[in-house]
Amino acid sequence: MKILVLGSGGREHALVWKLKQSPRAREIFCAPGNAGTARIARHVPMAVSDHAGLVRFAREEKIDLTVVGPDDALAAGIVNVFQQNGLRIFGPTQSAARLESSKIFAKEFMQRHGIPTARSGQFDDSDAANRFCQKLGYPLVIKADGLALGKGVIIARNADEAAKTLYRVMERGQFGDAGRRVVIEEFLQGEECSIHALVDGKSYVLFAGAQDHKQIFDGDRGPNTGGMGAYSPALVVSEEMLARVRSEIIEPFMQGLTRDGLDFRGLLFPGLMITRDGPKVLEFNCRFGDPETQALLPRLKNDLVDLLEATMDGTLAQQNLTWDDRAAVCVVMASAGYPDSYEKGKEISGLDEFANAEDLIVFHAGTRAENGKTLTSGGRVLGVTALGSDVRAAREKAYDAVARISFEGAHFRRDIAAKALAQ
Repeated sequence: MKILVLGSGGREHALVWKLKQSPRAREIFCAPGNAGTARIARHVPMAVSDHAGLVRFAREEKIDLTVVGPDDALAAGIVNVFQQNGLRIFGPTQSAARLESSKIFAKEFMQRHGIPTARSGQFDDSDAANRFCQKLGYPLVIKADGLALGKGVIIARNADEAAKTLYRVMERGQFGDAGRRVVIEEFLQGEECSIHALVDGKSYVLFAGAQDHKQIFDGDRGPNTGGMGAYSPALVVSEEMLARVRSEIIEPFMQGLTRDGLDFRGLLFPGLMITRDGPKVLEFNCRFGDPETQALLPRLKNDLVDLLEATMDGTLAQQNLTWDDRAAVCVVMASAGYPDSYEKGKEISGLDEFANAEDLIVFHAGTRAENGKTLTSGGRVLGVTALGSDVRAAREKAYDAVARISFEGAHFRRDIAAKALAQ
């Protein structure tokens, strides 16, 4: 079959890499892709926002399956457009994707269906929001209602930080329309982890656990990013905790879909905080995580094409996931200045050494090819992923590779998966 992957980040490189392993995949395209996907797929120089152009391309090339990577494409309704044109596409519809594209919609869904989450309030007026902050106490979390490239979550540790954040987001439009409304919630203490679940509207299958590292600096300091690294399995998710996630979060979610008449078919990715009181949902995502996907797919033994088709066809109940017993660790190499402003066009060296490495994959994110060179083109540049007998071994292998890859201003955290070693 012919497969089209939409997006240009590390997640999309990982999806292309995994889909290519399927014996059913005859040819894979990626729109618009990056320097890494260009080596294993045919590039389509077309923006993900160009719905009409992508539909035309899919028809002309007789694409059998399209896989959506980024959240903004789902929020913009690309799944609806493809379906209306009789094209098979993996991902939730625009209405179902509101669980990610609107923090307020997601909060109301959780509250309505008894899914554990942080105490919160929703506001479109900054004065009212400031008054609620004083009532809730500090630290607290301020979230832009809409999509903000993974940067719309700010921790305010005192009244001054909260007031300045609300002014920037709600009054000055730091995140545009995405921040005109905000959710303010209590700061949950505990360990974060990510759970992925394929959902076909009636049934679901859970992926192995993964743990992301959101802050830019070691020790979980500094502003939030899209993710600076991840590892799997997440040791914080024991079998007992996984059972609680099923019974307290996933099952009520599935029941909520039925009660609300919401047809969700795609990848559900709840970000969780494992607190003293059990698992609580920080947010819902409706697509594969980034960089969690780069740590999960190398461990997945199933044919990803089969899983995606079962999700669309409502036959997930017939699927059982199998996992490589080894651990995977992904370390993100980012541009200097990320998640704020950063320069592009820096030449990357050392990549050729790992082109055919065993149990190590360098997933490209913000890269482009030019005159035989690989240059930086984004904030998060590479996701260096290694498999090992355990987290320690995978971590050592990943960091050894990171040390041999370079570009001007390269920044990476040095404590990815370090928490797992202490458990």
